Amino acid sequence: MRKGLLFATAALAAALLTTATACSSTGSGSGSDGGPAGGKKPKIGVILPDSKSSVRWETADRTYLAAAFKAAGVDYDIQNAEGDKQGFQTIADQMITSGVNVLVIVNLDSGTGKAVLDKAKAQGVATIDYDRLTLGGSAQYYVSFDNTQVGRLQGEGLAKCLAGTGAKNPVVAELNGSPTDNNATLFANGYNGVLDPLYASGAYVKGPDQSVPDWDNAQAQTIFEQMYTSRPDLAGVLAANDGLANSAVAVLRKNHRNGQVPVTGQDATVQGLQNILAGDQCMTVYKAVKKEADAAAALAVDLAGGKKSDPGATVHDPTGNRDVPSVLLAPEAIFKDSVQKVVADGYVTKEQLCTGDYAALCAGAGIK
Repeated sequence: MRKGLLFATAALAAALLTTATACSSTGSGSGSDGGPAGGKKPKIGVILPDSKSSVRWETADRTYLAAAFKAAGVDYDIQNAEGDKQGFQTIADQMITSGVNVLVIVNLDSGTGKAVLDKAKAQGVATIDYDRLTLGGSAQYYVSFDNTQVGRLQGEGLAKCLAGTGAKNPVVAELNGSPTDNNATLFANGYNGVLDPLYASGAYVKGPDQSVPDWDNAQAQTIFEQMYTSRPDLAGVLAANDGLANSAVAVLRKNHRNGQVPVTGQDATVQGLQNILAGDQCMTVYKAVKKEADAAAALAVDLAGGKKSDPGATVHDPTGNRDVPSVLLAPEAIFKDSVQKVVADGYVTKEQLCTGDYAALCAGAGIK
């Protein structure tokens, strides 16, 4: 992966959106109207993957993408495939038939994603991989975070939290993301880059290590129950996102070990942040989704207007053997003492986070 610039992408997105807006007619609350003067009316389709693996797709990505498209005055259609591969393809077909000239996708797997991207390309529709790279695909751009760095922050975060427990030669379990998601591979590359040397030196003991199909939280709980049964002495859990982390926490809670075994996460969800405040999860990785959505929207609006941009980085697709022009954003580790950062950014609100018993915990953590 050649990162070029690890953005500063907010500035690029703002500049591109400003250009796109200047070339547009009026926008509307429903996302209709507008287009380059004398050109084809822009219409952008977005397919989100599900609402089960992480709440971010509906609570954050949809919201920020819609706001960016409205600001640019373009027509848009955002739909969620809800984990259905056939449904994903059907939505894509409908969008292409309806006349979208840019299609933005978060693939469910690379095979399904490639089929959709190739069909769009054949129909003259520009394409963007959003958040997940489609291996062997044909997207013109890829917009995401530095996902290897996400994993590295998780590995470093777990090491920091384990150091705080004083555990000697701790047994670490790894609850990985979906094996069909290239991001899960990149996350694992990142955290194993931190943990493997510790296993090799004998400082840590490698415990159960398993992937969770489709990031399914219910399956994750069953898998982690089996992990815990096989290694009740485990002392740390590298969970690849907040949903998987919560599944692990549920099992630890049932065994009265929540708060004693550090658990990592990702996505800075309300649930994940509440678990951190309660001491049941040691950290999460915050990805400023608004910056990601703004960057993707800016590139999509430009493509819809027949313009191309240089985002300043590339990511190598080993399956397709090509370098994909990419926007890569920097993630941030969040611990209990920095939960306020996520609230200050507006990613979650105090009202969402500090409900019921969490009100006192928020006050103690300085949440304003």
